[in-house]
Amino acid sequence: MDFDSTVPIYLQIIGEIKRQIASGEREPGSRVESVRELAQRMGVNPNTGQRAFAQLERDGLMYTERTSGRYITADTALIAKLRKELAGNMISAFVESMLKIGFSKDEILKLVKDYMEGKEHE
Repeated sequence: MDFDSTVPIYLQIIGEIKRQIASGEREPGSRVESVRELAQRMGVNPNTGQRAFAQLERDGLMYTERTSGRYITADTALIAKLRKELAGNMISAFVESMLKIGFSKDEILKLVKDYMEGKEHE
């Protein structure tokens, strides 16, 4: 993972894990690697990984079972809410960027519609 130096690393790890949960790469109820494994894989300090995991637990997206480790939530409603939240963030950023370069709302909608119709033919 390439980290952005302007955003705390633990927040970037949280964002990546949320993306993986929302996309299904990390399946509901699946076991999560250890903090040390995550830290080694991402090239970060284990404390950074622990901080990210702790926040994901507070958010309800992970839970710990005392003797067997951490798991992704099996709460599909919470995962659906996460997907909608992430999509909303992306849409907001996209629309704000398009408005800044002078597109109207109608032009943005037409561009998106045309783009999606083009994707149907791939």
